Amino acid sequence: MDILVLTSNPNHASFRQRIEAYLDILCDNGIRCDIARFPASFLSRWRLLRRSAKYDTVFLHKKRLNPFDSFWLRRYANRVIYDFDDAVIYSDKNPDKTSRKRQKSFERTVKLSDMVIAGNSYLANHARAFNQNTKVLATGLDVNSYRQEVAQPNDGKVRLVWIGSKSTFGYLEEIKPALEEIGSRCDNVVLRIICDSFFDLRNIGVEKHRWSLETQVRDLITSDIGLAPLPDNRFTHGKCGFKILQYAAAALPVIASPVGVNAEYVREGINGFLANSFPEWIEKTLLLIKEPHLRKQMGLTGRSDAEQFDLKVLGKELVSLIKNRSEAKGKS
Repeated sequence: MDILVLTSNPNHASFRQRIEAYLDILCDNGIRCDIARFPASFLSRWRLLRRSAKYDTVFLHKKRLNPFDSFWLRRYANRVIYDFDDAVIYSDKNPDKTSRKRQKSFERTVKLSDMVIAGNSYLANHARAFNQNTKVLATGLDVNSYRQEVAQPNDGKVRLVWIGSKSTFGYLEEIKPALEEIGSRCDNVVLRIICDSFFDLRNIGVEKHRWSLETQVRDLITSDIGLAPLPDNRFTHGKCGFKILQYAAAALPVIASPVGVNAEYVREGINGFLANSFPEWIEKTLLLIKEPHLRKQMGLTGRSDAEQFDLKVLGKELVSLIKNRSEAKGKS
């Protein structure tokens, strides 16, 4: 089976986690993928979309289509699968403002697809309003890659860690008051930021680790407590909790905002804690700082939980979805 994967940005984290991570698994199961980036010009896009007729399936990653692209894709493509893992219906900067343009392009893209694959049930519910043939496939990761033998720091410090991109860095900044209070009560705590953006704190030392694919796992497994703050809005409810899965795979207990899948992945008091306010962030973080045995117990539970999101497990599901030609188109 030959697939044409269409994406706006093959360098984006979403593409790496949702598509690139599975290329070897797909190939091993007889699914050959060609990756193509959407060009800017109409003529170049038309030529690309015309190529789709040569493939069994077009796998459209995240992009919402305009009328021009949707017309030619549907005309040429034998089968279209649309995959998305963010609330692309809403703006991350203005989530409470409804955009008719976003809504229409999302509806258009979902309706023309023969199958939709959403990163979580919240996103799937948005898609099912226009296409009943919508499936949920969580974002996965290679759990074994987090089992590296690395010497832990021996400086008596407890490392809180946050990993993310510049676009989500503001979520960490929102809990700075809680972090400052934690630092004022504990002199053995450090905040490690794995990102391309950083800030400083008055009461806590900050370790600034520039994100890279090669070093991110080492930076996580040499930390102690994972942080996953999120504001509560229509956009963040679409987040797929990849950060929490990374912490869990690294055997770290997690403290997270109870937003979207965060509330599903974090089992209160078992693999981490949910924090809904500054006092809760302070209280639960201090508890984990002071209880190393609890940290270890929760971290090992989290690692066990992460196994169900391993690439090998989810890869089988993805292969099954792509190969299942008996699915009804389910268009509205």
